[in-house]
Amino acid sequence: MDIFYLGTHQVDHLERAGVPLFVSHRRLASRKALPRAIAEYAVDSGAYTELLLHGRWTVSPQQYCAAIRRYDAEIGRVAWAAPQDWCVESNVLAATGLSVEDHQRLTVENFLELQQCWGDDDQPWAPVIQGNTVDQYRRYWEMYGKAGIDLKSFPLVGVGSVCRRQATSEIDAVVSALLRLDPGLPLHTFGAKGGGIARYGHKICSADSLAWSMQARRRPPLPGHTHSSCSNCLDFALLWRDRVLASAPGWQLKRLHSAA
Repeated sequence: MDIFYLGTHQVDHLERAGVPLFVSHRRLASRKALPRAIAEYAVDSGAYTELLLHGRWTVSPQQYCAAIRRYDAEIGRVAWAAPQDWCVESNVLAATGLSVEDHQRLTVENFLELQQCWGDDDQPWAPVIQGNTVDQYRRYWEMYGKAGIDLKSFPLVGVGSVCRRQATSEIDAVVSALLRLDPGLPLHTFGAKGGGIARYGHKICSADSLAWSMQARRRPPLPGHTHSSCSNCLDFALLWRDRVLASAPGWQLKRLHSAA
């Protein structure tokens, strides 16, 4: 793994953390004033929450493109952005009333529309593959190919619908299957667990995780901290990040800081 994006729901962490972050569009969109980032970060589209709440996308591709351009101009240092994908968790499928194949088709269509909307300059989009079974991930890979999209040509390809799975071995099987299909796929796993990073981190290019916040809710605050919980605390997040990375030897990590 080349890079680990620390997930955060606190926008001000962009100007304080000094490590690569993963931030949701839903957190950034309502802010009138935005901080300047001191390290690179990636933008999540907030697809899971959007579809669960509304059963559809209420943000157009044009609006989402405009938002990413704004973040790059005002915050700076956008590394990449996730598309407005249609994730395939069972509760999301129930909210939309559509099938896995419908969601896969809509995600590919959205990716093509975002590319067209952005224009010919450097594209920020990372295509996403997802499913509930290995075979569904394989089918998704084929759908991109039929649409004329060579996934291997992108800096990153997101492996979605994994962050709510508890079985690290299952995610490892998906990653391994995708790499057997195309050994050159530069994979990113969304919402990776610490154990997952230790197990399959050497197979992927990057990962993100917000798991530190849940851990902090279940523990007392750090010594000297006066808040009731460290679930929003950058100190806790950075300590957790260091522990995760220290527990996964055997691969090299580019630790990008403000001077990068």
